[in-house]
Amino acid sequence: MTTDDKQKILIVDDEALNINVLVDLLKGDYKTVVAKNGEQALKRVMSENPPDLVLLDIMMPDMDGYEVCQRIKAHEPATDIPIIFVTAMDEVDDEKKGLALGAVDYITKPLSPSLLKARIETHLKLKDNLNRQKQLNSELQTALNEIKTLKGLLPICANCKKIRSKDCDPKQRESWAPIETYISERSEADFTHSICPDCMTILYPGISYE
Repeated sequence: MTTDDKQKILIVDDEALNINVLVDLLKGDYKTVVAKNGEQALKRVMSENPPDLVLLDIMMPDMDGYEVCQRIKAHEPATDIPIIFVTAMDEVDDEKKGLALGAVDYITKPLSPSLLKARIETHLKLKDNLNRQKQLNSELQTALNEIKTLKGLLPICANCKKIRSKDCDPKQRESWAPIETYISERSEADFTHSICPDCMTILYPGISYE
């Protein structure tokens, strides 16, 4: 797998040592990018090539991890990017706050490398499943939108059998269309023409229908 094929993880921490530890741990399996503060993190998340997952520290100057998380979740294109807090803040209330802001997980330091890798893998799989489901839903909605149905009463001329479009002025010629045109525009049906036995007898009395 090339670097371009790997999923991208954004590591956000103001401590170079912490960044180096995480990069060394993950660089074999993922493409890693880093941000040393909240502003850098937001720029990377809101770029044209955002990360697949964010590892986010809480205690940072100027903008803490909670605010970063909140702003990411408020940015519609980035709403589904999973955020995992990786922090030394180990109080239950700290974790509750992080999860309430939209993080998918909360891991405290010192880190367990195997646990962190397992959590990352799990949340990336969940994200992939969610993306696939959204794609399927979009394709289904597109298909449903393309399916045209005829229902209700059809106003049809008793003589020439043209059909009037609903909510159109019946006195206007353009409101009426041949039945083939009307049905083709509102369904997936195509037409081919033949002559039924009764019409064959009237139009060509000397010709057998067989």
